[in-house]
Amino acid sequence: MAAKIKKGDQVIVTKGRDKGKKGEVLRVIPQDGWALVQGVNVVRKHKRPSQFDPGGIKSEEAPLALANLAIVDPKTGEATRVGFKFLEDGTKVRFAKKSGEVIDG
Repeated sequence: MAAKIKKGDQVIVTKGRDKGKKGEVLRVIPQDGWALVQGVNVVRKHKRPSQFDPGGIKSEEAPLALANLAIVDPKTGEATRVGFKFLEDGTKVRFAKKSGEVIDG
């Protein structure tokens, strides 16, 4: 099955503490249904000092459930669902269901 959300996509959070925030997908973990989004769901972690890092309290993104994310429509900037279609040359692409705009390609 093709992935609806991929690394580098612009997404918007639909549920939870960070509802309404937009960001770029940094990493997708499809087997667990998670994604890391830049600047969203930021948590503070206590890190032990290492050879290269002095340690301390660091901020980093925690994973979000893929079900709580929606692709940002390239035309309107709002949340949209994703569909798949084949172009004339036979390539399979994702498109925004609200506007019909092609997302990748």
